[in-house]
Amino acid sequence: MTLLRAVLSPVPPTERSPLVALLLHGFGSHEHDLVGLAGWLPPRLPWASLRAPLEIGYGGAAWFPLSPDGAMDQASIDAATDAVWAWVDARLGEEARIVPLGFSQGGLMALQLLRTRPARVVAPVVLAGFVPPGAQAADAALAKSRPPVFWGRGDADPVIWPDAIARTRAFLAVHASAETRVYPGLGHSITEDELDDARTFLAAHLPG
Repeated sequence: MTLLRAVLSPVPPTERSPLVALLLHGFGSHEHDLVGLAGWLPPRLPWASLRAPLEIGYGGAAWFPLSPDGAMDQASIDAATDAVWAWVDARLGEEARIVPLGFSQGGLMALQLLRTRPARVVAPVVLAGFVPPGAQAADAALAKSRPPVFWGRGDADPVIWPDAIARTRAFLAVHASAETRVYPGLGHSITEDELDDARTFLAAHLPG
């Protein structure tokens, strides 16, 4: 498998890094898009911003195809999840622990990583993200452990379908100790207030 492309922090993550943040962009974007969010990460936390595997033209990429009716191809989501874990295992080691921060489709991927290898995922941050229909491998374990998750979204988001929001709310209520923030007037975007809240969340839940 060809490893995903990535932009790395000025002090790159290595196999000796206790934790590594993964920045996961949204549909049609690229690995440079979320680099500016690194300033809200805890000091000295190394990071990698990954490029999604599906090339869609004009320099953009996606984690999985979009459907006009909101349907999602679970096989494509599984393949993207495997690609992220392949990058992590190859570059950071098979015991590496990650802090995923994702926007939109990238937010779905942050939760997918938690739902597949929860012992290796710490305090995921989901910005305008959602979950796909259907159970995942580690959901039963998550219902017992209830790990911390930050979920931020705007109440004026025209992109994420209402059923995806309802599905995500229901999932987090059972499978996580979720800190949910809804930002009045915010569309499909990210605000500094949201990033400040995410920074406070990470400071409270990351070790050390």
